[in-house]
Amino acid sequence: MVSTGAFIGIIVTLVITLLGPIIAAIVYSVKNKGKGVWKAWLLGAAGFFVLQVLIRVPVLNVLGTFPWFQSFAEKHYIVYCLILAMTAALFEVVARFAVAKILQKNMNYQQGVAAGLGHGGIEAILLIGMTYVNNLLYAVMINSGAFDATVAQTGALPVPNTAELVEQLNQIKTALIETPSYAFYLAGYERILCVLFHTAMSLLVCYMVYKKKALMGVGIAFAAHFAVDFVSPVLNGLATPYLGNVISQGTAYVFVYAILTAVAVGAVVIIGKISKLYATEPVLLIESLDKKRQ
Repeated sequence: MVSTGAFIGIIVTLVITLLGPIIAAIVYSVKNKGKGVWKAWLLGAAGFFVLQVLIRVPVLNVLGTFPWFQSFAEKHYIVYCLILAMTAALFEVVARFAVAKILQKNMNYQQGVAAGLGHGGIEAILLIGMTYVNNLLYAVMINSGAFDATVAQTGALPVPNTAELVEQLNQIKTALIETPSYAFYLAGYERILCVLFHTAMSLLVCYMVYKKKALMGVGIAFAAHFAVDFVSPVLNGLATPYLGNVISQGTAYVFVYAILTAVAVGAVVIIGKISKLYATEPVLLIESLDKKRQ
């Protein structure tokens, strides 16, 4: 049976990752009506969707089907993490830069924030929110007995891969029952931290493009993305056979979430500083827009 704590954790994270981004976008757009918030949000979301969901992730999924790639990831885990971090950082930054260039003609602070909320929000919806919809449905089925009935029906199907399908379903059941309830809460907490980070990075790139220092902004965002995307899987890897099981999974969680929390705090500081920078040069911004309209 899936525990009550796990059930609540699944629901909480589902609300945070599926409804949270939409509610945040609506509230922010109403608060900043007429400042192009929805346009920026949709562009930010599109940037992530095109570069990551349509290009990078499918390529990685295809590579993951090859035995040689699986073997490489297991034997050279650090190098594997480096490759993943570099490609993730590259695609993330390209998406942010493209959005910033599109918004450049009417750039403002609110649009930079909205672009980040869209980027991080659509990631939360697609990668975590949709997964937790399935988790909730499976949890309900497990506790009602419907899941075992589904497994039995699947096992009776006259198809070649029946055994594999049954094994996959049993793995899902085992994971939902044995996963500690706190892990489900942490998934939602992680998304909040990630959205703050994405918002800061999009805002930074937008501001640096506006200041005609795009290369510097892209470089800083790339370095930050790479660091976060590399350190987290390596720390998690220390709790796996890939890196020798040198620490427990619980210890790995403590390290990873401590770092992510620190990164999110830094992101909030960056957002605040850029807000002040925009506030100190409203005349320059208006003059720049006037010149472009002439």
